[in-house]
Amino acid sequence: MNPGQARAARAILKLGVREVAELAKVTPNTVSRLEQDEAGPRGPQPITVDAIKRVYEERGIIFFDTGAMPDGGAGVRLKTEAAPKK
Repeated sequence: MNPGQARAARAILKLGVREVAELAKVTPNTVSRLEQDEAGPRGPQPITVDAIKRVYEERGIIFFDTGAMPDGGAGVRLKTEAAPKK
């Protein structure tokens, strides 16, 4: 999950930074830094990215990498049968 995907997933689900942080058991600052690509020289901790990504996936977000779609880069979408939940 890259910073743009993280921002897009949160926007699609209409979740606030604090809501995501609480659900992922991280600080709101951590969510913001991940979305702004400001995680430091070593990048975000994989366990942190996984926790945040899991919050989105449990709510119906599908992540796809560059090359997964014929005409675009990495992105996100909401499963058609998924209804956003808080």
